[in-house]
Amino acid sequence: MPLFDNDPARFDAALLRFQRPHILQSSQWAHFKAPIWSVQRQVWGDEASPLAAASILTRKLGPLPIRIQYAPKGPVVRPELAAWHKVLPELEAHARASKALFIKIDPDIDAESALGRALIALLQQRGWVFSADQVQFRNTVLSDLSVGEEMLLASMKQKTRYNIRLAGRRGVVVAPSGDFDTFYELYAETAARDGFLIRPRAYYLQVMRTLQRAGMGQLLLARVEKAPVAGLFLFRFGPTAWYFYGASSSQGRRNMPTYLLQWEALRWAMAQGCTTYDWWGAPNELDESDPMWGVYRFKEGFGGRFTRWIGAWDYAPNRMLYRTYTGAMPKVLDLMRRRHG
Repeated sequence: MPLFDNDPARFDAALLRFQRPHILQSSQWAHFKAPIWSVQRQVWGDEASPLAAASILTRKLGPLPIRIQYAPKGPVVRPELAAWHKVLPELEAHARASKALFIKIDPDIDAESALGRALIALLQQRGWVFSADQVQFRNTVLSDLSVGEEMLLASMKQKTRYNIRLAGRRGVVVAPSGDFDTFYELYAETAARDGFLIRPRAYYLQVMRTLQRAGMGQLLLARVEKAPVAGLFLFRFGPTAWYFYGASSSQGRRNMPTYLLQWEALRWAMAQGCTTYDWWGAPNELDESDPMWGVYRFKEGFGGRFTRWIGAWDYAPNRMLYRTYTGAMPKVLDLMRRRHG
């Protein structure tokens, strides 16, 4: 049986005992999701040497008496199939006891590893279904920072190394910053140019200010002659840094600021003791027709390894109701989008 530990500090301490805990499982991330989502934290095994841990978020669907649950990038489990045999029945029981429509999990388990293949088979055997709603990026690019700066540079494509040096010659300067408003303006410009939706300014400012103050994040801005031309915000938890938010201006792109910016982000992560840099997002399929292909080619140039996680899986106590929900929700969301332009 899991221990219910709603003490944020103790739960995070338990998470940090795993090899690669995810920041989306941290108590700080659950805090950002309140009050829309409530949180329940569970730890399996001894807190000093936990078997697994899960931060489970729960929300109601508007006025409907329906609850959905999600363990973002969790649960975090020892890399042993036996541990999953213990944890999955507990998660299923939790969903049933709390009368949830479903519980969603999407742990960072390599789908092509022996554990990943065995876990997928176990999930299918137990009645979990591969979710039509993949909330997070299923695929990513990972850079191994443990090799050090020299080997990291050597693993990059020649053009990437050239552009890093070119940015420096053309006067691009990258430095840590607390100017979150300037970064948001760059981010909004990027979203308008590239056609993706972003949250309100207040959300990003809260996330960035809180994480940077807690030592769990860092804003880096690239400038040319003191004018901001690009920026990124890194998340950090345990041995991993994540490149979540990136932005660039249309001005000064010929100076290749994003190349030097990413190099300094990699160096910052190494200085913090991180051993993995997660580039957070890659194409569903490695094909030039994929809309993320250009982004992937940029990330790949830094020598990272394409990684496909097992993705998001749902367990529904009432399968008929779940099928009704998954069939109706795309139509409801489409109607909402059309109504609001």
